[in-house]
Amino acid sequence: MDIRQLKDNIRNFSLDDGDLGSQGYTRVLLQLFGYTGHGKSSFINSCKYILEGDENFEEHAEARETDHGLTMVRNAYPLTNVITMVDNRGCSKMNDFERAEVYAQLGNFIPIGEKVEWKDNYSAMMEAIENTELEPNFSDFIVPIFVYSVRQQISAEEMQDVKTFMENCVKMTGVFPIIVLTFKMKGDYQVIEKQFRLIGAETVIAIENYTTESNIKTLERTTDILMVIDSALRNVRFRLEQPRDPRRERIERKKFMYNYIHQIQLQHEREKQEIEKSEREKEGKKQEEEKKEKCTLL
Repeated sequence: MDIRQLKDNIRNFSLDDGDLGSQGYTRVLLQLFGYTGHGKSSFINSCKYILEGDENFEEHAEARETDHGLTMVRNAYPLTNVITMVDNRGCSKMNDFERAEVYAQLGNFIPIGEKVEWKDNYSAMMEAIENTELEPNFSDFIVPIFVYSVRQQISAEEMQDVKTFMENCVKMTGVFPIIVLTFKMKGDYQVIEKQFRLIGAETVIAIENYTTESNIKTLERTTDILMVIDSALRNVRFRLEQPRDPRRERIERKKFMYNYIHQIQLQHEREKQEIEKSEREKEGKKQEEEKKEKCTLL
């Protein structure tokens, strides 16, 4: 498929194209996730640069080539009247509650345009989810996209995190996340691609983003970036061939979040009890030793 056809497919995409119509969806939401500094914002800038046809490169999403991300607010960037990209807050190393916040973004339980703050307790997270019931969003068709820089060597722990993330994406959205490998020319992307495929990734696409310093459009670079969006839309078309209920799906996402947060709370309580038990045992041993010392002196 050539560039012109890819662009036409994206620009002319409609949720009403299938036999069953839109089924209540009004927008395709391409949700970007990943660790900080891996190129999510740059990917958004590249997509807009290509699709809007501007000759001058513009930074719509603030980005920089470091390992420390800038995105704190969950920002949306329309690509067409139907397709919007969301730059979600990344994280450097996830703990349990940060993982829950990632899923809250994925499930649209954090409003677009709102600052994402890592919460550290069960009550705060439950309250935040309940607050979204004031204006529930169920009309976005969510497609998750996970962005990873090939400049980084992915650890076994990170790979397990990503594997779990992919599985939970399917549970929450019905769609396997598209894996986008950034900085294609600055690492061995084929090795990283193989690692992702070994944990079950269905679609892995390596790209080189356009930047302020490197913005001369080339055939391969442009095609790779467009293929990511085209792959996302093919997932949407496939899922819309089956009966869907956006309201019911949002309820199921909410159930997933409640259960996920509840399990975190239970785990933390178990860990707390283990620590308290260990401290009691240490204190008991200490007292026993003190008694023995007193007996010896007598």
